[in-house]
Amino acid sequence: MSSLKDMYKTIQDDPFPPEMTITLGGQTLTYAKRTWTIDGEERGLRYGENPDQPAALYELTAGSLELGGVRFRGPGQGLVAALTEEHMLQAGKHPGKINLTDVDNGLNILQYLSAKPAAVILKHNNPSGAAWSDQGLADALHKAFFSDRIAAFGGTIVVNRALDQATAEIINSSYFEVVAAPSYEPAALALLKSKKNLRILEIPGIARLPELGAEPFLEFKSLIDGGQVVQFSFRNRIRTAADFLPAQATDKDGTTVIARAPSAREADDLLFAWAVEAGVTSNSVIFVKDGATVAIGTGEQDRVGCVQITVSKAYTKYADLLCWERTKTSLYELMHKAVEDDEAAEILHEIEAAAEEAQGGLTGTVLVSDGFFPFRDGVDLAIEQGVTAIAQPGGSIRDTEVIAACNQVAPQVAMVFTGQRSFKH
Repeated sequence: MSSLKDMYKTIQDDPFPPEMTITLGGQTLTYAKRTWTIDGEERGLRYGENPDQPAALYELTAGSLELGGVRFRGPGQGLVAALTEEHMLQAGKHPGKINLTDVDNGLNILQYLSAKPAAVILKHNNPSGAAWSDQGLADALHKAFFSDRIAAFGGTIVVNRALDQATAEIINSSYFEVVAAPSYEPAALALLKSKKNLRILEIPGIARLPELGAEPFLEFKSLIDGGQVVQFSFRNRIRTAADFLPAQATDKDGTTVIARAPSAREADDLLFAWAVEAGVTSNSVIFVKDGATVAIGTGEQDRVGCVQITVSKAYTKYADLLCWERTKTSLYELMHKAVEDDEAAEILHEIEAAAEEAQGGLTGTVLVSDGFFPFRDGVDLAIEQGVTAIAQPGGSIRDTEVIAACNQVAPQVAMVFTGQRSFKH
């Protein structure tokens, strides 16, 4: 290897067979390996999670599966796995596993957000920002981008409407690896193609996501001993605001506490946030305001710690946004400059003070949690930041204490239960 950089340019040999079959209790599923002809060569996945891991993509092409009276998604319903050269409008460096799994998780979120134009930006298989908007796709992408401008760099964009020129202009204003949409307006596609390394994917099946979302698929988790854990995919029971359950609980003394119901605006934000939660690695919480993520906390080991870290992220991202608007540089660049530059130090002080005063943009947000609150501490911390409504699974032995935390402040904070957990490991 002449340079360490060469490892990222190397296309792995593909040792995988053209067909794979899986048999469960006499039901056989047949999969065909997906390859593309790019620059005159037949190519499969560039590589797996890392450059030295060969990988292959397989599409379900035959067979059906029914378990416990539940029918699973079958052939002809492909999304990412069904991509052909026709749908790969620009291959860029042609995709590897992480590019396509990021797109897939974007679709996982968007299957619950069909009511409005929506955009999700993903990094390392987690959303860095997401938004939906009655004002159109460009507004949704703008909000998703500026909810975490730093993490969006080099990310994957997935949208649920035809991508227009205004949205393409936002995409071209920064650096992204992949964009996926159900279709593209000609002027938008021409603009995007000016970025030669951008992978541009057309996935017509995005238009059918609400229909597909009603059917589960089969998930496999490989263990290091070669064993397999198989499970039904997550099925979101919260499709409308009416699906939330009232937050109420009774303690051991027979005292029942009931939380305030959310307003229409709060309920809409909670509905959006719970849809995004389906694509976030647990243990997680999400702050949302006006149909856009404000801060996303992922993969933490304790609930209150997750809230605390997500609050800290919100302050940092808010300060960075102020810094970008004022100086067109990142917060970290300004911090570095402020060490030796008094003017930069003063600007930094003003920005940090403004972020503190605005509570990192968290005032007026709603919060969702993928698991219940085992103690009220996480709720208390969120309320201190100005959260007005919370959605969480419910079912903790301390639900009465958690609800009391919402009822004891003025004005009262709303809370609803989802009646299901949304862990994603």
